[in-house]
Amino acid sequence: MAMASFTLHRPQTLAEAVRLLEEHGAQAKLLAGGSDLVVNMRMRIETPAHVVDLSRLDELRAIEFDPARGLHIGALARLSEVAEHDIIRSRFPVIASAASQVAGPNIRNMGTVGGNLCLDTRCVYYNQSYFWRKANGFCLKKDGTVCHVAPGGRRCWAAYSGDLAPALLALDATIDIAGPRGERCVKLAEFFVNDGIKKYELAPDEIVCAVRVAPEFADWRGIYLKYRVRSSVDYPLAGVAVAARVNEDGRCEDVRMAITAVNPSPRLVAGVQGLVTGKPLSAEALEQVAELVRRTAKPLRTTVAASTSYRRHIIGVLAKRGLVEALKVRA
Repeated sequence: MAMASFTLHRPQTLAEAVRLLEEHGAQAKLLAGGSDLVVNMRMRIETPAHVVDLSRLDELRAIEFDPARGLHIGALARLSEVAEHDIIRSRFPVIASAASQVAGPNIRNMGTVGGNLCLDTRCVYYNQSYFWRKANGFCLKKDGTVCHVAPGGRRCWAAYSGDLAPALLALDATIDIAGPRGERCVKLAEFFVNDGIKKYELAPDEIVCAVRVAPEFADWRGIYLKYRVRSSVDYPLAGVAVAARVNEDGRCEDVRMAITAVNPSPRLVAGVQGLVTGKPLSAEALEQVAELVRRTAKPLRTTVAASTSYRRHIIGVLAKRGLVEALKVRA
């Protein structure tokens, strides 16, 4: 399908990119890897008049670790680079686990950290061709007035399906944002908005520049597990990230868990620490954690690939498996 016409801009610096966004506002879209935006433009879901290509901003590509300052991942770092980075794999394994499971190798070689964090939300009524959406009366998220998932409400329930976000939420990550009003640093947990349309707290003239993880989270054990129909390419229909600090005796001292693909935003799961830390990992505790996760998850009819009840069930299963894997005794 052909895209609508647009003007392509290729800034050489971050300052130039910010200026272009300030000038064109909501009429502009950022292009990083393009694996999400280009598809949406071909489907006429997105029809920006201006596309700002960030590929020449090498200043946003660095992956660095400092024992005093922690981990820094530039927004333009490729997902394959994150998945294969020695320090990330050894000291921040939950991040490497999540990055390694995004789509397939070709997408990971193109997709970026910032792009994966800022994925558009997805819904079976939204991610369709213009012809299909028009025949269905459009939807609340794009050109219509009704959410077909929940017709009686005035809220969009399109699901957020990024893989990196739950891993980074589990490590209490922050993000650096640049705009015409200056730079700011915000907690990732405060960046996401549980709304399928708004998605995140980012102005049209702002750019996500980097992700940071504090040094105290280095060497936490961690894993990301996901359910999808086709393991080589599909977005998750349910995903769980688990990160845990375990002492030399194998006892859990702290644990954090986050989920994706079952709400309009990735969500931290509250209450897991009290069930797991300082205690043996019993079957009863695992089931209690699974119930917390199922209550946090709100999967609705945003896909035809799996029922809402199955997605709610499987995310509890993934939570239990993730905890067992993260906390099991290492030889």
